[in-house]
Amino acid sequence: MATKTDIDPASMKAMAEKVKEQQELQKKWKSNFFETPFWRSIFRHKVDETPRNRSLAVLSNVFLHLQPAKLNRDAVRYAFCWGMGGITFYLFIVLTFTGVALMYYYHPDKANAFRDMLYIKNDVPFGNFLRNMHRWAAHSMIIAVWLHQMRVFMTGSYKPPREFNWNVGVILLLVTMLLSFTGYLLPDDQLGFWAVTVGTNMARASPFIGHEGPGGPEFGATAFNDVRFALLGGSIVDANALLRAYIWHCISLPIVGSIFMIVHFWRIRKDGSLSGPAPVMLASEAGKAKGRR
Repeated sequence: MATKTDIDPASMKAMAEKVKEQQELQKKWKSNFFETPFWRSIFRHKVDETPRNRSLAVLSNVFLHLQPAKLNRDAVRYAFCWGMGGITFYLFIVLTFTGVALMYYYHPDKANAFRDMLYIKNDVPFGNFLRNMHRWAAHSMIIAVWLHQMRVFMTGSYKPPREFNWNVGVILLLVTMLLSFTGYLLPDDQLGFWAVTVGTNMARASPFIGHEGPGGPEFGATAFNDVRFALLGGSIVDANALLRAYIWHCISLPIVGSIFMIVHFWRIRKDGSLSGPAPVMLASEAGKAKGRR
């Protein structure tokens, strides 16, 4: 076994020169790539180790500036944040692409809807995989958004100055659930029919906007103008309900959700990124902070 004294000085020198040569080659490759006019037109500041240039590289880029230039290191630990917000957004992207692909083979009418589902499942190449990918991503998004909401509540991330963004998140939770609910009817099978029947019958008992709910008759709600009628486009689950569910699911709710997601991400950035764990304070510092309040 060779010891430290057995290593040839010439071989050590050769190894050092080889490492230096590799470093110079890597530096030259980076310079040839990152110093091109095209790259500099996108990133106007060098991404190096100086805090100023690293901050400028983030702030001057339309994609990177969505996140603050600096953030709390503990706030982005998976043990603290769980990463559920990012996972939810990723699943929304998956649902968008798979949903658009499924739209090429689907007709939102009673004569073709269920037949199209069978065609996608049995005849379209990778159609069953595509549909299952869309379905399981929808289930996963519901779970992820609930876990995200629970994590925000348990860590107190809804407190000032993040109250507004908490309310935006609650709206996004409702939009996510409505997206899942409207997608239930699109296969036009027995499961979707009875799920929507039960759900819309529950909606007619909503306060003020349902004709069977408290305050509904006082506000003029009837079986032909309440929230159930608006969801179904009529008084029964038929072709109008299928078409309206398709429009809600593929156009209206994704647009509303995208708008609120943009606001949600923007508010995260304006509020100083994610809220991290409470900082450790001495008893004397805690007393001073309490006195200032």
